[in-house]
Amino acid sequence: MTGFASVQGDHAAWSWTADIRSVNGKGLDLRLRTPDWIEGLEPETRKLFQARLTRGNVTLSLKLQREEDAASAHINESGLKSALAAVAKIEAAASLEGMPLAPMRATDIAAMRGVIDFTESVDEGDTSALKTAILADLSTCLDAFDADRAREGAALEQVLSVQLTTMDTLTTAAAKAAGNREDAARAGVERGLARILKATEVPDEARLLQELALIAVKNDITEEIDRLHTHIEAARELLASDVAMGRKFDFLMQEFNREANTLCSKSQASELTAIGLDLKALIDQMREQVQNVE
Repeated sequence: MTGFASVQGDHAAWSWTADIRSVNGKGLDLRLRTPDWIEGLEPETRKLFQARLTRGNVTLSLKLQREEDAASAHINESGLKSALAAVAKIEAAASLEGMPLAPMRATDIAAMRGVIDFTESVDEGDTSALKTAILADLSTCLDAFDADRAREGAALEQVLSVQLTTMDTLTTAAAKAAGNREDAARAGVERGLARILKATEVPDEARLLQELALIAVKNDITEEIDRLHTHIEAARELLASDVAMGRKFDFLMQEFNREANTLCSKSQASELTAIGLDLKALIDQMREQVQNVE
């Protein structure tokens, strides 16, 4: 199921931005982009996500930034010597040309490239407080992420509910069409029987009864209709529940498709075939929607 949420936080000299986004997926695929120097952050983040999510291709992007004034500064000795030598050389050249220069201030020299180094030291042995603060914000971000997906889920529930009602209507129509074809099927069997009797004077009565029974079983769609109704009720119960249902819905869609295929293969009537094709088209539409369900 698709979703998005972001959060910003800070702790001591650090600030961060985290965003969670997901697209449809049959299983749970986590892609966590977290700093590897914070000990234990990645595995604990993965554990947090796995406890809250069951499906989707989910990506977390966590970016940290350290405040500049928190960085330590130190003088680069070789850089300072090079800067002083350059200043002395410039002053000497200016003096020879009769161009006196204003005295240099320490701040002017410090501003020269390479004189002062700023380093952002990271104490890798003491990141537990930072990790705790980040995990707390990620949990808050997951709450917003769940809320975003819940809004989409509510809309999907309405769509699937309407589609299940349509499927129920088509299944009932298929049962009615199957009843209407009984007279035509009986007439067809009688014509076939007449051809058999004409072809042979002494038909094998046992074999004839066996063939007629096989024809009746082959054309009967009662079981398919009953199973379709059963699967529809199961799908409605899933929609009414509060549990993760995506994978169970995937299984039901396979069952719906199987019954619709069998119904089409047994139809032997244009009306029933048309209903079966409508069922298959509807099932394909539902299957696409089910991919969005957690």
